[in-house]
Amino acid sequence: MSRILAKSGTQDAASGVMRRRIVLSLLAVLLGLALAGAAPTSETRNGKVRTEMKGVDLRIDPAIVMEVRQLHGALVPTQEGKPPWFDDPNSFFVEVDAGEIAVTPASLSALMNEHVFNYPGAPIKDVKIEIVNGRLRQEATLARKIPIRATIEGDVSATPEGKIRLHPTSIKAGKLPVKGLLDLFGVELDELIKTRESRGVSVVKDDLFLDPEKLLPSPKLQGKVTAVRLERDRIVQVFGNGKKGESLHPPIAKAAHYMFFRGGELSFGKLTMHGAELQIIDKDPKDPFHFFLSQYLKQLVAGTSHTLPDKGLVVYMPDFEQAGKLR
Repeated sequence: MSRILAKSGTQDAASGVMRRRIVLSLLAVLLGLALAGAAPTSETRNGKVRTEMKGVDLRIDPAIVMEVRQLHGALVPTQEGKPPWFDDPNSFFVEVDAGEIAVTPASLSALMNEHVFNYPGAPIKDVKIEIVNGRLRQEATLARKIPIRATIEGDVSATPEGKIRLHPTSIKAGKLPVKGLLDLFGVELDELIKTRESRGVSVVKDDLFLDPEKLLPSPKLQGKVTAVRLERDRIVQVFGNGKKGESLHPPIAKAAHYMFFRGGELSFGKLTMHGAELQIIDKDPKDPFHFFLSQYLKQLVAGTSHTLPDKGLVVYMPDFEQAGKLR
């Protein structure tokens, strides 16, 4: 009997050891899963933040709006090791794979006056752009000893390099016709424009070229313009093949107007998302979503947020006009 009890005790002890080993193994597995969920992988941390936008009026400053009808691309950090941060437009640029963006003549005029030619000694000032009879008309004051008000009217197209080309069909200095841009500008002014080509404007013979990658202030756009057209009161730029592109499958797929960001690291305010999944949705879908990057905090505070089961975030924002007056 004593031998049987001893044998039984040995078996119970062995069984207890086995159970402890199983429990420890399960704990190790669970701990490993927890650590994997808490610490982003190198792929998640260093990968691009993919983005998809639809029906967004992206305001660069109070006078300049890019009407993003659709866009597929990525937010790319400008400094290695630092994620895109909404609070610092210089921290990233938007890499456009495919999309369609429209601007009004008023926005393009403001861009020229407030950014492109807003520097001491600029050769051109007081730019006014219009669409007249299916052509782009640009009026500007040429900085000479005696300022000249010039008018250039012409057709727009995309170059193989992805620039916007304005080919003049009519050039006037005041009310007098001029043969070509070089005759209008003069060699000295032409050279001055070339020295400022980093701002996105250049002159070659009788054509004026705009480089979308250099025209805008931060965050800049990087992508190839494959087509340009004039559409009523809009200048429309087509990037890439112009097709919609593969969806990133935002959580609220039926949203009319939104911005969606997935993957990589993304920061806004004091928060950083690892393996980002953020969808910002227009609270009022009756018109395009007016988003002002430098005012996003007001829109965020005035909106509502929902955390998803997979730790993603959906934010419903009002247009910036409804979120408070600009400061």
